Amino acid sequence: MKTVPDGIFKPKPNSSELKSDLTTRVARQILDGEKAEREAKTERLRQARLARETAAAAATPAKPKAVRAKRRAAAG
Repeated sequence: MKTVPDGIFKPKPNSSELKSDLTTRVARQILDGEKAEREAKTERLRQARLARETAAAAATPAKPKAVRAKRRAAAG
């Protein structure tokens, strides 16, 4: 039995399909790149915020609790 060469039974895409595929692929690459940049920036800002909060918590001394005097009931 003979082997069938590739491309005989598959329809060949026309030029408009090739252009739309190229456009779609390029658009997805751009969007994926923007998404990666956005996620990297978000992570960088999150780390900076956590570091700032940690430094602020360490710099602020803890306030001692105010001790209230107990009231004595007046006798009489």
